[in-house]
Amino acid sequence: MRIDRREALALLGLGAATPAAAQTAKPLGVTFQHGVASGDPTQTRVVLWTRITPESPHAQIAYTWALNPVDRRAGGAKKGAGVTGPDRDFTVKVDVGGLDAGRAYTFAFTAEGVTSPTGLTRTLPQGPTRDAVIATTSCALFPNGYFNAYQAIADLPRVDLVLALGDYIYEYGGEGSYGMDSPVAKVRPHDPPHEILTLADYRRRHAQYKTDPSLQAAHARAPWIVAWDDHETCNDSYSTGGQNHNPEKGEGDWDARKAAALKAYYEWMPIREPADGQTLAEASERSFRIGDLAQIVMLETRLTARGKQLDYDADVTLVDGKPDIAAFRSKLADPARRMMSPGQEAWLGEQLAGSAAAGHAWQVVGSGVVMGRLTMPDPETFPPGALDSLGEAGRKRVMAWSPLAKAGLPWGLDMWDGYPADRERVYEIVRKAGARPVVVTGDSHAFWANELSDAQGRRVAVEFGTTGVTSPGAGDILTGFDVGPAFTEASREVVFNDQKAKGFVLLTLGHDRLKAELMAVSTIHSKTFTTSVLKTFEAYPDGKGVSALKEV
Repeated sequence: MRIDRREALALLGLGAATPAAAQTAKPLGVTFQHGVASGDPTQTRVVLWTRITPESPHAQIAYTWALNPVDRRAGGAKKGAGVTGPDRDFTVKVDVGGLDAGRAYTFAFTAEGVTSPTGLTRTLPQGPTRDAVIATTSCALFPNGYFNAYQAIADLPRVDLVLALGDYIYEYGGEGSYGMDSPVAKVRPHDPPHEILTLADYRRRHAQYKTDPSLQAAHARAPWIVAWDDHETCNDSYSTGGQNHNPEKGEGDWDARKAAALKAYYEWMPIREPADGQTLAEASERSFRIGDLAQIVMLETRLTARGKQLDYDADVTLVDGKPDIAAFRSKLADPARRMMSPGQEAWLGEQLAGSAAAGHAWQVVGSGVVMGRLTMPDPETFPPGALDSLGEAGRKRVMAWSPLAKAGLPWGLDMWDGYPADRERVYEIVRKAGARPVVVTGDSHAFWANELSDAQGRRVAVEFGTTGVTSPGAGDILTGFDVGPAFTEASREVVFNDQKAKGFVLLTLGHDRLKAELMAVSTIHSKTFTTSVLKTFEAYPDGKGVSALKEV
């Protein structure tokens, strides 16, 4: 499964330029300001996407599209036409069928005599497949920095797929909001300049993100498989609300906000539309087969069944001035606390079992949040001055966590750690399926290499958490202390953690091994940057499971 970068760039006419350079002149008031994208490839289908910007907000715009094979074999070209308008914010999505498996294609759109940038895509292979190269990304906060990680993905010598694991956009906005203290925030403020709540707001925010040339380049480079986490709706969202949804402050009905966010998401992302009878949330949970090599399974753990997260401030009670750890553990372990519904768990089991029965080497499970056990480091063990960057109030707040850390409580209750009974159900599903999962996760703004095990200590999977494209991690806040090794020491499942770097994970799958490269960009505060491999890990098939991680 291979796309050669030099051949691809030559065919695209890009050279070292971004896709925006491929746009032709504007004769009739129509532009392609948001690039092109493709996604959800199968052996015979792929979704093509663009957005046409007209001068009139009330226009109906006719367009054509063309898809052509990169190789010189006869046949395979496809073309078609359609109309878009304000009902879907002038976005265009075409689900092209009848394609050849494992074949690379270029594609472009035309409207009113104007041609879009050209994109490169590929169907998934059928049958024997030597290897696959997959980039995983998450957490791109527009004001906090330049999207250099996306540009680094576009510049890779080979990438077959991009898995976007959530927080593709952020809902925040306004002066003083999250990320607005960045050195580049003044030249990259959020649009609209306030927290997004309505359909028009979510559309404007998606539109702003897709004007970024580095993001456009990454979308034009390879097909994407996307999933949302929380910020596509609001921070720490769950099925019936969210931490950053406040009706008492005039933010309206949660279901209305969620519906607006998901409508905009489906308009602006290269994701396949729901089948008849499916909800938007249900349609986001899907799987993809890479020949005889692997199955990709994308989970939805936010908006379908997740219960409200526990909170240390609200849910830890004090007895004689000390936290009641036993009472909190009882709340945490409640088996009724869910990330996924029984139906979702059954679907996951079917996907894993089918893949294992087919003899696939790997099952790549895409999760919005980290699955491994991440124990809170004890701040009393930090060196003197480690918390000075937090200020006195922040230092006191972190030090107050020390009893929780000494008790071995988890760092993040919004992650799978906040739903341990549900996680054990998932691990039992894995065991019954005889699967070899490689869990890939986002959300945490940090790199993780973890070995996942069940309550009996049996290794279930390996996990690679990708850091943010730009979003700040703990290392950006604790500027005088490298907290990554503290997490590694405190957490028995963590092999490696880095809380400072920005970048992505590059996963290479073969039948006899997998390789995960933690790719870091040198800066997000300048458009000039370098890319390096921070760490490399390998794992191997081990009977019916996965080996321990090996650093190479």
